[in-house]
This record gives sequence, structure tokens and C-alpha cells, in this order.
Amino acid sequence: MRTRTKARQRAVEALFEAEQRDTTPFEVLERNPDTNEYARELVSIVAEHQKRIDEILESFLSDRPLSRMPALDRAIARVAVAELLHRDDIDTSVIVSQAVELAELLSTDQSAKFLNGLIGAIANMRGTFSTL
Repeated sequence: MRTRTKARQRAVEALFEAEQRDTTPFEVLERNPDTNEYARELVSIVAEHQKRIDEILESFLSDRPLSRMPALDRAIARVAVAELLHRDDIDTSVIVSQAVELAELLSTDQSAKFLNGLIGAIANMRGTFSTL
């Protein structure tokens, strides 16, 4: 598995675990000293901009609130949107495909299809979310 792919997975796992245990993702990462810098960067971006990331996600979820989304899918979506907003050096198609790959690996086939549509739609609007 590639380094950034591993970092994305670790960031998703930290966000998910933190939500389940009612702690911070930084505390989760501290327990794993082998976490690479990119995973820490992604968690920091999500933590710093979570309100805006969640607003964007909710604006694309017409049939349900973000809180009803499975927690693991929510973590994957937050990492993907964080990259779409703050990592102009990463191609949009890479961000979408990595989110789908993580959903296939960690969640369900339905989640992969759902996140492909959700993150794909947000990615199509990538340039319009430039201000936070």
C-alpha cells in the first residue's frame, strides 16, 4: 500500500475511533507513534475545518443529515473533502478513487458506491469551495 494511501486510512481510522470513544483524533494518533506526517496533517485539517467540511457534506446530502451517515463513511468523506479543499496538489480523481478504495476496504459495497457519488459531486464543485 502506498504511503499516502496508508496515511489516509490512518486518518480515517483515527477520526472514526475518536468519535466512537469520545476523544480527540490527536489522542488516538499519539497512541501510534508510527503514524506518518501526512496522516497527522489530514487529521489537523479535518479538526480545524470540520464545521465547514460538514456544511459542505450536508449541502450534498439531500435525503439525510450527516449525523445519520455511518460513522466510518462520515470519516472517509471528511478526509476526502479536507483534501479537496486544502490539497490543490492532489488530483481530484485521486481523492475520489482513494475515498472509494477506503470504503471498499473498511466499509461496505453500498458505502463505496454512495461515497463515489457524494465525493464525486463535491469534487465537481471543487473550485467553488476555495474560501473557508
